[in-house]
Parts: sequence; C-alpha cells; structure tokens
Amino acid sequence: MATKLRLQRRGRKNYPFYQIIVADSRAPRDGKYIERIGSYNPNTNPATITLDFDRALYWLQTGAQPTDTVRNILSDEGVLMKKHLLGGVSKGSFDMAEAEKRFEAWKNNKQQALQSYQSKEDEKSRADAKARLEVEKEVNKARADELNKKKAELEAEKAAELAAKRAAEAPVAEEATSEEAPAAEEVKADEPKAE
Repeated sequence: MATKLRLQRRGRKNYPFYQIIVADSRAPRDGKYIERIGSYNPNTNPATITLDFDRALYWLQTGAQPTDTVRNILSDEGVLMKKHLLGGVSKGSFDMAEAEKRFEAWKNNKQQALQSYQSKEDEKSRADAKARLEVEKEVNKARADELNKKKAELEAEKAAELAAKRAAEAPVAEEATSEEAPAAEEVKADEPKAE
C-alpha cells in the first residue's frame, strides 16, 4: 500500500483549515485516513502549524511520500532536516550526538529568523497604526476648523439679525414714548385745577 502525507480540508466556506494526515494514496481527499499527525491553519499570520514531530519522522522513514504543501510544512518544522541527519548517522558520516548538535543549531537559527520577522511585522503594524492616527488627527482638526467657522458665521448672522431687530424696535419705542407724552399732557389739561 502506497501511503501519502497530505492535507485534508476542514473549516467553513472561504475559511479553510487543514488536517495533516497519513492516508492511502487511493483514498479520497476527505475520506478515510490511517493517522492524523497535525494541523495547518493558513488563516493566521503567520500560519499556525501543529505537528507530531516523532510520528511525522516515523512515517517519512517508513516511505510515506509527502505532497508539495506538506513537504514545505515538514521542511519548515525541521522534520526533513532531522531525517537527513539521521541518514548521515546511518551511513556513518557522524554520530548521533553530532546530528543532535547540528539539528539544535539549525533550530536556533530558524527561531531567530522567525523572531526577527515577527518583530519587523510588529514594528510595521505599529508604524501603520501611528500613520493612520496622524491622518485621523488631521481630518478631525480640519473638521473642527470647519465647524468653528460655521459656528462663527451663524453667530455673526444672529448678531446681525439681533442688531437689525433692535434697530427696527428703537424707532418704534421712540415714537411710542413721544405719543405717550402728549397723551399724558392732555390728561393733565383735562383735569380741573385745584386752587
């Protein structure tokens, strides 16, 4: 039986999530499988990978063939490197301690590269957020200036209307006081003089 290490699709529409499985090469993609050795979620940044390292190494050593995507995943996780080093040990090129030492050096180098990538991404996201904040501040400042200008125009219009009303009421008030004064004199003239 020819076995393959491949992906089995899970997840909802337009949001895939994959299981890394060992299956017969003749089995359908989402059908029966021999063993599940991990998962792969491409929806996160960076992609989330969980893998049973020992079982993946075992299946590679027993002859299971990985698909292209699974080969890339196994390479990133170091399973192919470990298999390569174990092949060197079996040929007698170096001993197991040297293989472990080389694998740890490779693993540390990979970790440093990943951390530098993540720090660059974090710095980039902070810079983007800061730039967006500055743009938003400028937009808010422009809106506030425009609003203040409109408020000043409205207050000027109200002041002009109030001044016009006062100007219109002032002559009427003067006429009213001048009309009341002769009427008061007439009332006084009508009253008999007391001596």
